[in-house]
Amino acid sequence: MSFAVVQPLPDGTRPATDGPAASTAPRGRRGRAAGAPRLFALDGLRLIAALSVLAFHWTALADAPEIWSGHRPAEFMPTLSRFTSYGWLGVQLFFVISGFVICMSCWGKRPGDFLVSRVVRIVPAYWAAVLMTSAVLLLVPDLGRRLAREGLDGAVVLANLTLFQSSFGVKYVDGVYWTLWVELVFYLLFAVVVRMGLTYRRVVAFCGIWSVAALFAPMAKIPLLSLVVVPNEAPFFIAGIAIYLMHRFGPDLLLWGVVGFSWLTAMGRIDSLKSAFEASVAHTLSWNVVALAITLAFAAVIAIALGLLDRVRWKGLTVAGALTYPLYLIHQEAGFTLIHWLRTLGLRSAAALAVALVTVLLAAWLLHRLVERPGGKLLKRHLGRAVAGMREVSTRA
Repeated sequence: MSFAVVQPLPDGTRPATDGPAASTAPRGRRGRAAGAPRLFALDGLRLIAALSVLAFHWTALADAPEIWSGHRPAEFMPTLSRFTSYGWLGVQLFFVISGFVICMSCWGKRPGDFLVSRVVRIVPAYWAAVLMTSAVLLLVPDLGRRLAREGLDGAVVLANLTLFQSSFGVKYVDGVYWTLWVELVFYLLFAVVVRMGLTYRRVVAFCGIWSVAALFAPMAKIPLLSLVVVPNEAPFFIAGIAIYLMHRFGPDLLLWGVVGFSWLTAMGRIDSLKSAFEASVAHTLSWNVVALAITLAFAAVIAIALGLLDRVRWKGLTVAGALTYPLYLIHQEAGFTLIHWLRTLGLRSAAALAVALVTVLLAAWLLHRLVERPGGKLLKRHLGRAVAGMREVSTRA
């Protein structure tokens, strides 16, 4: 067995070294990734997704009447509530973006670097959000939701800090954290391909295998299989990955086929997706509206990937993108408590919502600047050293 130093390509990736099967793309293909401008529109799309989820939680939920003095939002803001009842679809948009961004950010990286990048991105803001939300629910119980704080103690908080609280059978400190578990599953699955080395063919093969597994998992009725392949969410991640390949290598019939099949699968999952949210809003949701929203989510990310929105160059969108993750983490339970408190002060609904929105945006910015950025740098430095040390030990062995 021989070892050779492989020099990076001009775009920062490493060439395939395991024969023809590992070629990065069919000959003659030219992508945009190497010299493409920053995708400002993608940052804006992330903020739209976060705000749509926020609007859903604040103005459409029927099972949190205590934040509105015992009333359901639909009773005094029926038009707005009817519209924001579909805001939960921002999560599906997040998943498409996540498939795109993760594939983009880890291309050319080794498994250890991939792990470090994900920990650095997720953990600092998440830990701060768990502690902040727990403090709000425990220290101001007269202003918070009784159901949210029931059973909340130190053990629950510590379990939530692991990100694996669902595997312990422990409640989420904030309901939005369920999506992080889905993200972790995606990272673990994609890490297998990262370990093999990312190439066009391997990533396409991964998309195909995951698509088939997600299609048949519900019929197999094996809980562990469904837990691993997340059949309801898989089409969105897979579409995002394929769309990134379009961005990097250029679109072709195969990639359009992967995206089209993912879209069709997502259409087939609409009934199971919307049924849970119909219970949350206490009214039926239109299949057509959900289908249109999912289609627009796919189309928006495709438009960004193919350069149709390259003219969007407003630098403020970079800040918007940076706020998205902390905003998503802190807006629900802490936001409910804030709205309830503002209402007790006599503010009307519109004013309470406006003040709450400005407050959580400011809190998200502070969380990003004071925790996420410095915490990420600190973790990256220490984890990077640990990974480098492991590589050195492995090389010597």
